[in-house]
Amino acid sequence: MFYFDHAATTPVDSRVLQKMLPYFTENFGNPNSQHAYGRRTAAAVDEARDTVASLIGAKPNEIYFTSGGTESDNWALRGAAHANAERGKHLIVSAVEHPAMISTAKELQKEGFEVTFAAVDEFGRVDLQKLKDSIRPDTTFIGVMTANNEIGTLQPIAEISALARERGILFFTDAVQAAGALKLNVKEPAVDMLSFSGHKFYGPKGVGVLYVRSGVRLGKIITGGHQERSMRGGTTNVPGIVGLAEAFRIANEEMAQNNAHVSAIRDRFIARVLHEIPYVKLNGHPKDRLPNNANFSFRYIEGESLLFSLDLAGIAVSSGSACSSGSLEPSHVLLATGLPEGLAHGSIRFSFGKENTAGQIDIAVEKLKEIVVRLRNLSPLFPKELKNEVYDKEIK
Repeated sequence: MFYFDHAATTPVDSRVLQKMLPYFTENFGNPNSQHAYGRRTAAAVDEARDTVASLIGAKPNEIYFTSGGTESDNWALRGAAHANAERGKHLIVSAVEHPAMISTAKELQKEGFEVTFAAVDEFGRVDLQKLKDSIRPDTTFIGVMTANNEIGTLQPIAEISALARERGILFFTDAVQAAGALKLNVKEPAVDMLSFSGHKFYGPKGVGVLYVRSGVRLGKIITGGHQERSMRGGTTNVPGIVGLAEAFRIANEEMAQNNAHVSAIRDRFIARVLHEIPYVKLNGHPKDRLPNNANFSFRYIEGESLLFSLDLAGIAVSSGSACSSGSLEPSHVLLATGLPEGLAHGSIRFSFGKENTAGQIDIAVEKLKEIVVRLRNLSPLFPKELKNEVYDKEIK
């Protein structure tokens, strides 16, 4: 089987697992306990916090460990909205944010906040002029992800940061997909809050990070304990935190070689699909995108049918973000780019990892071609005159 769904999750690196194992066994203490066992694990958490902070240009006391990207996104948006509500109740998030942001924004609307979902262009990139025009005197928060989880498009974070700074508005970026693939520095461009999750770069699931710049007012969303400097209750996930920090260190250290590898096989895959399968559209920006992402819409085919057929052929992919895979609705990201609903329903995301090879890519393309022909020949939407057509050239 070929695993082409690294945007959903990655396998834990064996080096990361080895780093974590002692904290399941002999170093099992609760870091909030006032004895030697607790002090030992507290020291490991402190070391992990120092590592993460140094890799993104932050101070250790600006790093909060969470259960993952969804919690971090919720905390950033909900916590900032309520803590700064006396200044204003208008929030801006992009129309292509992760469901963790979109759903939270809609819940805040029910609580009396006003939300503008910033428009994007055909590539899924935020329209800076429209964003600027949507800012009001009572705007307190702008949230735009660093890179889109479905189509891989990179956002103009530097320009948005400058705009937010100029207007005195908090700026948050969801860097869950970018972490491990792009160098992150919370000072260049300046951000007030930033999130990422360990399992996207060969670390463990169930652990994430929220960076909060010193001085930012942020309310709590999980209460009941004094963990994370009394800002987030709950027993500290020591093995997860240790693993996240080690995975993030390795990812940053090996970033150049990993990106060169995955971008080369991704480009090979994109070129072959566009040349050898007709009626296919590459979604997202053709150049300014994550190195491992390839998202296509296949005309006349349902994405779910294509996904299941690929799975039966031993190829694991996604029909969108893993967090939205249970929904029968077309991707909100693709609809926001202006893609027709029919094409949005026929989208598939391929996301590659360091263990994938060019040979796997070539085998996958051949299987994909066979599956597309079969599904289109079964589709009542596919023109009869095109059935059984041999796909061996690009057709505009």
